[in-house]
Amino acid sequence: MTTQTHMMTSTGRAATSAGLAFSLSAVRLRPLIAVVVASAVLLGVTLGGVIVPADVHLVVLLVAVPALTAAADNTCTTVSMTALACLGVVAVDVDDGLPSSPILPIDVLGLLVVCVLVLVFRRMRDVDHRTLRAVRSVAETAQRALLPPLPCRVAGLEIATAYRSAAAHAHIGGDVYAAERVDRTVRMLIGDVRGNGLAAVDDAAAVIGAFREAAHRDVRLEHVALALDAGVRRRVDQAGQTDSNAAERFITALVLEIPDDSHVVHVISCGHPDLMRSHGTDVDLLEVPQPAPPLGLGGDQAAYQVNTFGFEPEDTLLLHTDGLLETRDAAGVFYPALDRFALLAEDEPQYLIERLMSDLTVHAGGEVQDDVAMVAVRRRAAPPTEGADEDGHHPSPFTTEFGSWPA
Repeated sequence: MTTQTHMMTSTGRAATSAGLAFSLSAVRLRPLIAVVVASAVLLGVTLGGVIVPADVHLVVLLVAVPALTAAADNTCTTVSMTALACLGVVAVDVDDGLPSSPILPIDVLGLLVVCVLVLVFRRMRDVDHRTLRAVRSVAETAQRALLPPLPCRVAGLEIATAYRSAAAHAHIGGDVYAAERVDRTVRMLIGDVRGNGLAAVDDAAAVIGAFREAAHRDVRLEHVALALDAGVRRRVDQAGQTDSNAAERFITALVLEIPDDSHVVHVISCGHPDLMRSHGTDVDLLEVPQPAPPLGLGGDQAAYQVNTFGFEPEDTLLLHTDGLLETRDAAGVFYPALDRFALLAEDEPQYLIERLMSDLTVHAGGEVQDDVAMVAVRRRAAPPTEGADEDGHHPSPFTTEFGSWPA
């Protein structure tokens, strides 16, 4: 079973890398292919026009030469190929006995018109591409501000994250995660806004902001959960003025606290899937017996029960949203998240996350339909020594930028 899973994961990663390399190569080769095809058409039509009888006028096909250069990015290429096509027109028309006929200038004019149209439309395309790049840059900056990457190391913890939005070309959606260093603890949040994609971004941004404030203000973890619920309810009340379905908005979440000086993790569940833990060769779910209602549904302080679990050195916690559990394959089988985690739990957190996301994509047939967020947290065997580098970076396709916190 282990061998099969590793093979599947490796295959998924290889397929993804191969697909990306193929796409990049195709983009780079496209101008060259366009020139080669245009040159072949030019030579073929010119030679054919000279060989066939004069009453078969093939020269009109040479308008394809400047049209084919539209895929090239160089204006000089289009102009040069058009000039060569004009020479081909002259050669064929002279061979056909039409040097003084109005057909010759008409054929040349047709080539020039196509050339001008290609240049005009290429200019419009370039303007659109520059605008798209600028808009994409602004969007990516805004998305990083809403959901900044977590530090890969803080105190005695190693952290890795992966995120995939259901919305195409988006880096964020309805799933959220955040972490704050508070005194000698790390407080973390992972949540899932009702809905997915860009429609849920507004609520996602609100709950992240509320967590960042409450994590530093409130001493007790249950008070942090209460503050989050109150913030979400305020958001729902405000949205209710313009959205008749606002009352159906809520957020499932896990709120965690990991102290530096105790090998435990404190967890409050607000209707969210249980986190997974690896301990040596054992992997289990840290099941919360009485989870509180999701944020926004008005739970009271008594509902937010703190559950404490062991979190020893070299243990790994996997926090995730329900997109990991609810992804199906072509046969309708749910992704076996716990089994896959058990096979990969010994990997470093960044590789664990990368391989899980790759394996999930393979399971889904290449397209995951829901937002998916994962956070892997490993407690290191020994705390970092004073002055040690806490800014280690572990690049992956999903999280490539990290901040650094003081230990």
